[in-house]
Amino acid sequence: MSLLIANRGEIALRIIRTATELGLPTVAVYAEDDADSPHVHAADEAVALSGAGPRAYLDQGAILAAAKTSGAELIHPGYGFLSEQAGFARACAAAGLTFVGPDPEVLELFGDKSAARRAAAAAGIPVLPATDGPSSLEDITRFFADHPQGIVIKALSGGGGRGLRMVRRASELDDAYRRCAAEAAHGFGDPAVFAEAVCEDARHIEVQVVAAPTRALALGDRDCSIQRRYQKLVEIAPAPGLSAPLRAELHAAAARLAAHVGCRGLATVEFLLSGEQFVFLEVNPRIQVEHTVTEVVTGVDLVAVSLAIAGGASFDDLDLPAGIDSSDADRRPAAVRGIAIQTRVNMETLDADGSVLPATGTLTVFSPPSGPGVRVDTFGRPGLSPSPRYDSLLAKVITHVHGSSVPAALRKARTALAEFAVEGIRTNIGL
Repeated sequence: MSLLIANRGEIALRIIRTATELGLPTVAVYAEDDADSPHVHAADEAVALSGAGPRAYLDQGAILAAAKTSGAELIHPGYGFLSEQAGFARACAAAGLTFVGPDPEVLELFGDKSAARRAAAAAGIPVLPATDGPSSLEDITRFFADHPQGIVIKALSGGGGRGLRMVRRASELDDAYRRCAAEAAHGFGDPAVFAEAVCEDARHIEVQVVAAPTRALALGDRDCSIQRRYQKLVEIAPAPGLSAPLRAELHAAAARLAAHVGCRGLATVEFLLSGEQFVFLEVNPRIQVEHTVTEVVTGVDLVAVSLAIAGGASFDDLDLPAGIDSSDADRRPAAVRGIAIQTRVNMETLDADGSVLPATGTLTVFSPPSGPGVRVDTFGRPGLSPSPRYDSLLAKVITHVHGSSVPAALRKARTALAEFAVEGIRTNIGL
């Protein structure tokens, strides 16, 4: 049995690493502008795709043909690209391939933010006031009149912090609506939007879930509140400053929702937290960019878990730590060891007006930090000229300290970043 990784960059390397440790042969795919990318050389076999840029990795037919050519039986989509496409999961099944991720019906459900909100409410999780389903400008104007303190217009099928516009004044509605719909159409192929009330001064807290149909375990939580224009930059596990009852309630809610919809595999349930009150935000039914910090504090290889579930392992076969699961909400949250922080190193420059622009070039120097408690997930290497067509993420620096001192964890993260030497391409390390 072999595994095709339908992705690129650091997540492709991350999946290849675990698959290799498990003795699973790996197949990489690559676009024309990615032929020299490290994931191509790390896999046991590599299949070229036609074209360049993201479009090559979104070509379902080409990915399925690569699986057939190579004899792969499993396809891991990573994050982004085809990872949340229900149609691709169905196409894999029709071709006799195993999609490493939730079933198509679950992907469809969580891909529709209104449907996801309804599922959360049905599972007893608080949700913010919102319009229901695809909403017109008139619908959203009426909704704003009822919530004049502010609303957020969101792409109905969006994700990753894109397709969002906050509106504080009625005069902003028309422009925000049109921009959000256009961004949704361009980024997700669907211009439909809806509106949700603003949750003021909220933290962004998410819970990592491991699920099999009818049962789900909350493995840990993360604080992802440090963002720029709705894009995450820093993630911390466990989320600091949560009371024990609140943490348990968040874990129970996440596990309950995943089991309620019959999720299978990995999922992250995201919440907005204000004081001791939380509301549902969304679910990402795939491995997250920030899965690393949960791995570090729990000792669980989440890629290995996803492969085991896809291979038919039962929940009891996974040997996961005890925690709050959907069958027994009276347990304590899963135990964690210390604090982990992930910082994202992006290839970018800041314009004079503060806007972020992608940076290009060739890595003449690339020397990541190392040492006890330091992990770096990256596809960078000296001499590499990454294509500017893709996401700007170059590396993830994950640092870990024992104990519960957040200041010590922050010092560790700052020290590691200060040791990271990158030349030839501008990055946000100095941010």
